[in-house]
Amino acid sequence: MKLSAMADAERCDYKTDILPKEQSVLDCIRVATYIHQIPTALDMVKDAHNKGYETTINLMAISTVQDRELIDALDTIARSPISALYIVDSFGALYSEQIRYLTQTFLRAVEGTNIQIGIHAHNNQELAYANTIEALILGANRLDATINGMGRGAGNCPLELLIGFLKNPKFQLRPILQCIRDHFLPLNGRMEWGYRIPYMITGQLNQHPRSAIKMRAGEEPDDYVAFYDQMIEEE
Repeated sequence: MKLSAMADAERCDYKTDILPKEQSVLDCIRVATYIHQIPTALDMVKDAHNKGYETTINLMAISTVQDRELIDALDTIARSPISALYIVDSFGALYSEQIRYLTQTFLRAVEGTNIQIGIHAHNNQELAYANTIEALILGANRLDATINGMGRGAGNCPLELLIGFLKNPKFQLRPILQCIRDHFLPLNGRMEWGYRIPYMITGQLNQHPRSAIKMRAGEEPDDYVAFYDQMIEEE
């Protein structure tokens, strides 16, 4: 087991916030970045690497990135000291054929390096699990998942589904189910995550889920028609 922390590009003072490895309980720093923040992300990776950490990059909102821009970014990232590069479907907008294309593109970009490819899928269209398996079959071997699918908005690939699929004897499903029963079900009564129609709408429109999150926290959280009309009008 390794402990890691996520550091968002341009949203933290990484040079002081991230302590040297010998002063920290963390093993890995995961840098989350949008395509236009790559220079900052690479500087963050260099800083964390020099401090003694394993480093990775999460390339967010990949469903909005154009091919040429992506290829250029991957070429630069492949020369960095990261151990893994993650495909991140931030909006839960991607389908299996797009995951297939992206996984193959990412794998080609890091060929000849020691960089592994991972996937971080959001569940807006209830495809996080299926898309994670698709990437795995094609060669991705860093798979993000959360207990009971917990995560912002629609959440992420459920860990219990993934463990059941992997059928690896070193992974035990029962303790995950016990944790869900004892902790996550009560927590889900106090805060919301998981598939909801507003998140489906933003996913299908390839939009950030912030509008759906705001709607669910508002006075009419179940007026899906009004939300749909609003999102279509904004398109």
